[in-house]
Amino acid sequence: MPDAPKTADAVLQYLIEGNARFVRGEPRFSVVCKEKLADLARAQKPYATIVGCSDSRVAPELIFDAGLGELFIVRVAGNVVSPEVMGSIQYAALHLETPLFVVLGHEGCGAVAAALDAIHRGKQHATHIQNLLDVIIPGLVHIEPGLGANEELERGVEANVRWSMTQILATPGARARAAEGRMKLVGAVYEIATGRVRFLD
Repeated sequence: MPDAPKTADAVLQYLIEGNARFVRGEPRFSVVCKEKLADLARAQKPYATIVGCSDSRVAPELIFDAGLGELFIVRVAGNVVSPEVMGSIQYAALHLETPLFVVLGHEGCGAVAAALDAIHRGKQHATHIQNLLDVIIPGLVHIEPGLGANEELERGVEANVRWSMTQILATPGARARAAEGRMKLVGAVYEIATGRVRFLD
């Protein structure tokens, strides 16, 4: 894409504008021409990396109104940071050199709800699901029990985004790139009912 933004702040503004188009129902992208596919077959140069949830309602290309080749997307339930996810992030940083990284959670996340059930209500889950929840739980332990269900989950979703960000920034490579100004990491929550992406402070 010839007019792709180059700096992290410009990319962030680009994503905000794309989400605004999505919310208004005025997307830029509806079809992909063969020339674009031929260009992408040669190489990719995405301008942002999105670490998001696998939820079928949260498709980053759509909610940011981005075309093929514009976003490098890593999706896993609960937007957890596993070794495989971290390897994908490192690839994006070292080889694709995307200046902006976004951890994208969403309202009503089932993985976060299940983790809160495990913490506060002792619910057990099938082995592989529990393995996933064990990655989420450390980021939720400060959420006090006794909140209303909606408030508990809302706090949990945001806490989980921040926990994923903490894990990413704990790596030496991420710290070095951030210190050099070559990487910006932001968190966001997608509002399923409205289509709006809320970026965290």
